[in-house]
Amino acid sequence: MTVTGVRGRARIVARADGRGGTALPVLDGEGPLAPRRTRSAGAEARVMVVGAMSGPLGGDRFTLDARVEEGARLHVGSAAATLALPGQAKGEARYDVRLEVADGAELHWLPEQLISAGGSDLRVTTRADLAAGARFVLREEQVLGRAGETPGRLTSRLTVRVADRTVLDQELACGPGAPGGWDGPAVLSGRRAVGQLVVVRPEFADGPVAARMLGECASLVPLAGPAALVTAVAPDALRLRGLLDEALAELG
Repeated sequence: MTVTGVRGRARIVARADGRGGTALPVLDGEGPLAPRRTRSAGAEARVMVVGAMSGPLGGDRFTLDARVEEGARLHVGSAAATLALPGQAKGEARYDVRLEVADGAELHWLPEQLISAGGSDLRVTTRADLAAGARFVLREEQVLGRAGETPGRLTSRLTVRVADRTVLDQELACGPGAPGGWDGPAVLSGRRAVGQLVVVRPEFADGPVAARMLGECASLVPLAGPAALVTAVAPDALRLRGLLDEALAELG
């Protein structure tokens, strides 16, 4: 018998409710992805993505789509870290995230860390398509291996487009089988946690942020559009989160 892995998909649509709040006309998931609405904060709807089983494992295919329509505000987090594990099926696992944010809408995409366990092989792609007047915050955090563990292979690609213009398209591959140098001084330099913070605001078009270092292990750079990118590395997940939280607070 051939083991092909698990298929899972979740969909979220946020829409202004006409009363100053945000409705969720579409909130559904299948397989291991279970989005759940939590208590709102003012005009912002909040969703927590709950993993209904372990994974992604080898051969699994997960897809998560979120669309925020004009005037809506959405905050998405996850209930726990995502743990990539080896599975019975051969081949890499895939986790694809697709985000759309309309003019006058706002999305905060703030999941917990992704942990690449030993023996796993995971490819993650995140694509955000934003209108010119959209507001957007995205945080990505990858942790290479559990305590004392050699990590699996992790390939992560992040693409952000604003008004049909690509402002960021980057890929990082780490772990066994990744191109040489990923653990060298030009990339992680022996550290095991890496993260990105993308902030898109219309006002950045006229007043872009200034490029600068944020301490020894993080940098802030303007992107070619109304956006800014923070990149950080750290010895562990806790310190990485602290660096990204400080950067987000500094950006207001």
